[in-house]
Amino acid sequence: MNSQQIRQSFLDFFKSKSHKIVPSAPMVLKGDPTLMFTNAGMNQFKDIFLGNATKQAKRIADSQKCLRVSGKHNDLEEVGHDSYHHTMFEMLGNWSFGDYFKKEAIDYAWEFLVELMKINQENLYATVFEGNKEDKLEADEEARDYWKKYLPETQILNGSKKDNFWEMGETGPCGPCSEIHIDLRSDADKKIIQGADLVNKDHPQVIEIWNLVFIQFNRKKSGALDNLPEKHVDTGMGFERLCRVVQNKSSNYDIDIFVPIIEQIEQITGFSYHKKHETDVAMRVIADHLRTVSFSIADGQLPSNEKAGYVIRRILRRAIRYAFTFLNQKNPFIYKLFPTLIKVMGDAYPELINQKNIISKVILKEEETFLNTLENGIKLLDKVIAETQKEDYQIVSGKIAFELSDTYGFPLDLTQLILHENNLILNKKEYDIELNKQKNRSKNAAKSDTHDWVVLLEDDVEEFIGYDHTETVLKITRYRKVTKKKKTLYHLVFNYTPFYAESGGQIGDTGYIEANDEKVQIFDTKNEHGLIIHYAKELPKNITANFKAVVNKERRNLISANHSATHLLHNALRTVVGNHVEQKGSLVDNRKLRFDFSHFQKLTDEEINKIETLVNSKIRQNSSLIEKRAIPMTEAQEMGAIALFGEKYGDLVRVVKFDNAVELCGGLHVEATGNIGLVKIISEGSIATGIRRIEAITGAECEKYINSHIETVNNMKTIFKASKNLIKSVEKLISENKEFGKQMSAFNKLKLSFMKKDLKDKVKNINGINVIATKIEIESAGLMKQLASDLKGEIDDLFLCLGADIKGKAMLSIDVSKNLTTEKNINANTIIRQVAKEIQGGGGGQVFSASAGGKNPAGINKAIEIAVNSISS
Repeated sequence: MNSQQIRQSFLDFFKSKSHKIVPSAPMVLKGDPTLMFTNAGMNQFKDIFLGNATKQAKRIADSQKCLRVSGKHNDLEEVGHDSYHHTMFEMLGNWSFGDYFKKEAIDYAWEFLVELMKINQENLYATVFEGNKEDKLEADEEARDYWKKYLPETQILNGSKKDNFWEMGETGPCGPCSEIHIDLRSDADKKIIQGADLVNKDHPQVIEIWNLVFIQFNRKKSGALDNLPEKHVDTGMGFERLCRVVQNKSSNYDIDIFVPIIEQIEQITGFSYHKKHETDVAMRVIADHLRTVSFSIADGQLPSNEKAGYVIRRILRRAIRYAFTFLNQKNPFIYKLFPTLIKVMGDAYPELINQKNIISKVILKEEETFLNTLENGIKLLDKVIAETQKEDYQIVSGKIAFELSDTYGFPLDLTQLILHENNLILNKKEYDIELNKQKNRSKNAAKSDTHDWVVLLEDDVEEFIGYDHTETVLKITRYRKVTKKKKTLYHLVFNYTPFYAESGGQIGDTGYIEANDEKVQIFDTKNEHGLIIHYAKELPKNITANFKAVVNKERRNLISANHSATHLLHNALRTVVGNHVEQKGSLVDNRKLRFDFSHFQKLTDEEINKIETLVNSKIRQNSSLIEKRAIPMTEAQEMGAIALFGEKYGDLVRVVKFDNAVELCGGLHVEATGNIGLVKIISEGSIATGIRRIEAITGAECEKYINSHIETVNNMKTIFKASKNLIKSVEKLISENKEFGKQMSAFNKLKLSFMKKDLKDKVKNINGINVIATKIEIESAGLMKQLASDLKGEIDDLFLCLGADIKGKAMLSIDVSKNLTTEKNINANTIIRQVAKEIQGGGGGQVFSASAGGKNPAGINKAIEIAVNSISS
C-alpha cells in the first residue's frame, strides 16, 4: 500500500465505526497562548476536553499535521540523525468524547493494525500504566485485562508515569495511556535479546506506533487529581511510522513520501544516499525540513525573527546549513525540491498546490539570504581565527561564538566545525553561560503564576452576544487570580458577554461591569481554549451579584470602522494588483489598521492611489452590512466568501459582505461603509519575503493626519515666504545645500592636510616606535578616523593616539602599524579598554585599531598619557 492508501484506509476504517471524519487543523496555531504549533492531534479538541466548547460529534477521526521542535517535545536536533524522528509529522487519531472508553479503543486499534493492515501480532507489544504512589493511583488493570484478549502477558508490559500517564500540561485533563510498540528487527536479532527488553529504550527498530490515552482525571494546581464528569479517549498514531511498518522499510525516510525527494537531492548534488553517514544525515534533514517549512508557509506562517516565524526560519536554516556543509551546496537549491513534495502530498493537502508560488519564492529568498549570512559569518570567523592564531592561543571565546549565533545567525555547530579544522577549540562553557543568560531573561519576562479556576456557577458554554448588544446583565461563572511581575490581575468568565475577545487580528473590547454602586474596569478581553476571559485589576466585592456590563462603545466603533476598512482594502488590492493577493495577517485596533498581504514587489505610488481611491469610493457608496451567521461553508463559498489559508473553520461559518467584498469573518463591523468616513494609507513596505504590509487610518484619525500635514505645509510657506510656489523654494534650498556640502567637503580635506602636517611634526621616537599622542580639535569621529588612516599610510612603525571633545562627548582612537602588533606585542584593543575608564566610557576594536567614546572630555589628556606609558615601559 502507498502512503495515500494507508491514510485513507485509516479514515475509512473509523468512518465505518461511526466516527465523523474532520480535516486537519492548521499546523500553525492562532488564538492559543500556550502553543505556537499543533504538536498533537488533540490540540484542536482541547476546548472540548476542558469543557469550554460543545462537541461537534461524540466520535471523531482525522489525520492531523503536527510540528514538534520546541518546548516539551523538542525533537529538532534528533531529526536526520536517526530513522524515525521528524519535525513535521502526521498524527492519525480517533477520539471519543464521553462515548466509548478503554475496551473499544483497544479493540479498534487491534482490528485496524492486525486485521486490516496485516501486521504480525507476534511483533506487537502493549504497555499499560503501572500506577503511582505519589498520585495514589492504582495500576491500570482494566486496560491490561482488555489486552489479554489479544496478546500473551509477555507482550503486555508495565509503563511508568513518565511513559504511560498523559497530561495536557501542569494542570488540566489527564489520564493513563496504553502504547502500542512494534519490534522490526530481524529474527536473528530477536533471538539475542527479546523485544520486551527494548520497548521505550530508544531502539531505532523497536518503536512506538500508537498511543491510546484514556482521559479520566483533571489535574489541579495543587497537584491533586479529580475525576472528570465524562471519560474521553484520545489516540495518536505516527503516520510515517505506520507507513514504514506496512511498506516493510527499515527507516521512515525509506517510505514513498521521502524517497522521491531524496532521489532528487541525489540528482542535484551528485552525492549518493546510503554511502556516507554525514551526507545521509544531510539528505534526511533537507527532506524533512522542506516538508515542514512548506506546510508552515501554506498555513500562513512565514519565516521571521519572532515567535513561530523564528522557529520556521531556524528549521529552514538548519536544512540550508547541512546542504552547505555536507553537500557542498553554495547556491540555493532546496526550493527546487518543492514540486516533488507537491507530487507526493499535494492530493491529500491541496493547500500546497494553492500556495505553490509563494512557498517556492519564500524558500528561495530565505536560501539566498542565509547563504549570504554564512558567507559573511565565515569572513568574521576567519578574522577571529587569524587574531587567535597570531596571539598563539588555541581556545576561542564562547562569547564570540554566541555573538555570531545570536546577532548574525551563524550556527554554533558550524563555528565548532570550522574551528576544529583550524586546530582551535571553542570555550563551550562560556557559550552556554551566555545562552543561559538569554534563556533566563526570556523566562523571567514570561513568568506568571496562574491559580486554579474558582467556579461560582455551573454553565455549559459562555455565550457571546456582542454582535447585537453592547450592554447586558450577567453573572460571573468563574474567576482565577494571575500574578505576573509582582502585579496581580483577575480573569473573569461570564454566563454570557457583550465583550468581543481578541481574535482574527482584532483587539479585544474594554469597558466595565457594575453592581451595588461598585464599578470594575475590564481592560482587555481574550479567548483561551474557547473561554472568553475578561481581564480586571480587581475582583468585585460581591462576586455573586448580578452585574450590568457595558462595552466602551466609542472605542468599539473605531475598531469596527478599521476592521470593515480592512475588508474593503483587501478587495481593492485584489482588484488593482491581482487575484494572487491573499491576506497574510492583520491588526485592527481603535487607532489604525495593519494589513499584510502576499505580493512580491513594492506597490507603486499609482497603485496606492488607485487602491485608496477605490476604497473611499466604496465608503461613499454607503453599502450596508450584509451578515450571514451560522451558515454552511458550501453556502458561504457560493456567496464568493474568501477563506484565509491557515485559519480553521467549522461546519457553520459567518459571512460579512459589503457590496462585492465578501469574507468569512467573526469580527465586529460597521452597519454601513459610510460609517468608516475616510481611509488614508500612511505606509507600505516589505515585512518578509513575498509579504507586504499596508498601514492605514480611518475617520477622525484621517482628519488629524491631513490637518497635521496642512499645518506643516503652511509653516513651510511661512518659513520660505513662498505663498505661490513652495516646491520651487524647497528645491532651491536643496540645491544650495548640496553646493554647500561640496564646499564643506573641500574645506575639511584642506583642514585635514594642515592637521596631518602639524601632527607629523610632533612625532616622537620611543623605543623605536614613532609616537603621535595628542588631543585635537575636530568636528566628527568620521574625520578623526580619516586622519588616522592617512597618517598610518604615511608613517612606518606608528603608534597613534588621538583624543577629541566632539559636541561635549569624549572620543579616543588608537591606531598601530600592523608590524608593531607582533614585533612589539602592542594591542590597540587592550589599551583602549584600559584608558576608556578615564573618559567614563567604553570601546574596543582590533589589535591594530580601536576607539572609545565617553561622557568625560576632561579625562582625555590623562587617557592619552596612560596610553603612551603602556608602550614606554
